[in-house]
Amino acid sequence: MPTRETLTKADLAELRRSALGTANPLGVAADLAEAAEQGRLEDPDDAGDALTLAAEIAEIRARPEAALRYAEQALAAYPSGDDPRAGFARALRARALFRAGGHDDEAMAELTALRPLLLVQPDAPAYVSAALDAGGRSATAETWLSEAVDTVLNERATAASGPASTAIDPVVDLGPPDAPGVAFFLLQQRHRVRRNLNLPHDRQDDLADRLETQLVRRAGERRDAESDLLFWPRAEFDRLLAEHPALTEVYGPDWDAHRGRLETELVRLRGSGQAGLGVFGATVAGLTAFAGRRGGDPADAAVRAGYAAEVSARPSARIAWPPERNDACWCGSGLKYKKDCLPRSRS
Repeated sequence: MPTRETLTKADLAELRRSALGTANPLGVAADLAEAAEQGRLEDPDDAGDALTLAAEIAEIRARPEAALRYAEQALAAYPSGDDPRAGFARALRARALFRAGGHDDEAMAELTALRPLLLVQPDAPAYVSAALDAGGRSATAETWLSEAVDTVLNERATAASGPASTAIDPVVDLGPPDAPGVAFFLLQQRHRVRRNLNLPHDRQDDLADRLETQLVRRAGERRDAESDLLFWPRAEFDRLLAEHPALTEVYGPDWDAHRGRLETELVRLRGSGQAGLGVFGATVAGLTAFAGRRGGDPADAAVRAGYAAEVSARPSARIAWPPERNDACWCGSGLKYKKDCLPRSRS
């Protein structure tokens, strides 16, 4: 990768998607670390994320010493040890410790400290179990995930109808429509781990299957309305359909149709009394990275729903709607709103 004077968030997102396919992935990792050290990041707060990506590349490319160094630098770069983003870096550090050999106790101590995150952070089941698997401890991952699932389901069942043992079926909160919650990702990751261990299907595996079916159905019911409000800028839209042609049905056959669907849905939501509306800028790299963390396909409805929930939680991704008639259109075309997307809801 050619050295850039400054790396932007978009650069980091692109590198997360493409780095392993370059001729020299380890060179990309070294450049990321150098950019963080030299202050060549457009947003200094991205240093931890850049170094975490460097650690991930090095770990995947079987360079545990480099991965360990980058992971430790990433942890030092995050504002605090409680930063939600630091969990993945700590899991990468544990993976590197396992692979380096002779540090299993230290790696397990790191992961044991991360174990409480299984109950509160949707990404944690995937990265904690992946680290345990790297250390040959998939059985431990199954135990931890099973205990976390029991805890979460018991809390939900108790809140809803009394002790879980008296419930006909566990109560699981999928979160807002098409936005899966912690319980969903715990169940799904446990299901994957058990499948890899060739363990027999149990009641919670059945529940995981039913919840995934339910989430996909809910996403499908909302598809025509484009209610996730993800907005794909023109270059991102073209790339999205080039990589995932099936998503034409979800986001429209072309960029004009995509913008028209969003404008129509926003008008409908305003008519129903909703205020503070906006769309949320999406990127193919972001969707791909999210799918990678979940171990899913970017085109799957459940994965896209989770990505939409993640993006909508970022204030920086929100594009307010509507602009004034004579102001620049929200879609970024450079035209006035009245000449571009405003009429689209009427066509």
